[in-house]
Amino acid sequence: MKTPAWLTLICLAAALPLQAETFKPIELKDQELANLRGRYVMPGRIISFGVVMTSTWQNASGDVIGAKTSMQVQQSTIKPQFYVSMIDKKGSGAANAQGAGSVTGGAGLNTTDGVTQVVRAAGDNNTAYNNVDINVTKANQAPDTPQQGQVLAAGSTLVGSNGAGSLSVSASGTGVQLDVVANNNQGSALQRIAQGGLMQNATLLGNGNQVSNLTALNVVLRDNVPDAALNGNLDQLKGLRALGY
Repeated sequence: MKTPAWLTLICLAAALPLQAETFKPIELKDQELANLRGRYVMPGRIISFGVVMTSTWQNASGDVIGAKTSMQVQQSTIKPQFYVSMIDKKGSGAANAQGAGSVTGGAGLNTTDGVTQVVRAAGDNNTAYNNVDINVTKANQAPDTPQQGQVLAAGSTLVGSNGAGSLSVSASGTGVQLDVVANNNQGSALQRIAQGGLMQNATLLGNGNQVSNLTALNVVLRDNVPDAALNGNLDQLKGLRALGY
């Protein structure tokens, strides 16, 4: 006597444990996924975290103005601080023509979230580069990299200027911003990290300019994870067996 296939399937379905119903996959919303960021790194695994932001503007005569600001946090860090190093290079000294370009709009750029990269050009022979690097390495101890430059205190602004334009680096309660305004209406560059977002914006109105906004996030993970932390996670997984999973 042969058992019908449909009867076999019904018997198998009835034999499944009730717990199997709780594992029915569902789609997670973006808001739920956003709340999970950064929660799956073992305690003590991150031994160093750093941020480096660099913005430069070079005009057609070779004048360069910019700044590099950096912060590094380690276990021994008492108070995280940003340090600023100014970039000031003199070019050929030739006169630059007045920029004649113009751009419109862009008000909505101040309301974006996450990483926003913008290049708007109204000139010729320009180069603009916005980039974000995330570097994750492993080591047994945190790197010994002494901070260089001036301390950027909260609420303060550091300024500089030369033939290429003027620069300001400011720290507010919400983040850090690098702002370059080029001379002779050549354009502007802005880089800001604040409130969980990163803005990189370059506007070129003249000719022959080279602009860059670069940000690097550097994370160092401990190479030898403590056995106690690893064993604790394994014990939690083994404990699920008693519940029928």
